[in-house]
Amino acid sequence: DVQLVESGGGSVQAGGSLRLSCAVSDFGYSGYCLGWFRQVPGKEREGVASIDSDGITTYGASVKDRFTISQDNGKDILYLQMYSLSTEDTGIYTCAAEPMDCGYYSDPLQAQDFGYWGQGTQVTVS
Repeated sequence: DVQLVESGGGSVQAGGSLRLSCAVSDFGYSGYCLGWFRQVPGKEREGVASIDSDGITTYGASVKDRFTISQDNGKDILYLQMYSLSTEDTGIYTCAAEPMDCGYYSDPLQAQDFGYWGQGTQVTVS
């Protein structure tokens, strides 16, 4: 079974940085879209960033130029490097995967397009 397991969440002061990791297992597709999403209570899940099998990335407007999504194909790990964090970045960050190239979607940051999800990791910025 496909499994996604996040790590790296925690508490950080505003202006700081944090790197999240997502270990992806049993997801042996040549074409895929991987993404990071975040959610806070009372708000809809927000697409943060995505990357596909060609390395093409997409970022949400609120994180562009501050966050970087990357992947280590050799280790099947997805990363989200976050800089210049603010309190508005607080939330549960979840990684997701879909065996379809991100370019297939007009907006590769829509949660409903992803079929596999991790459990999430909490990020708190104060």
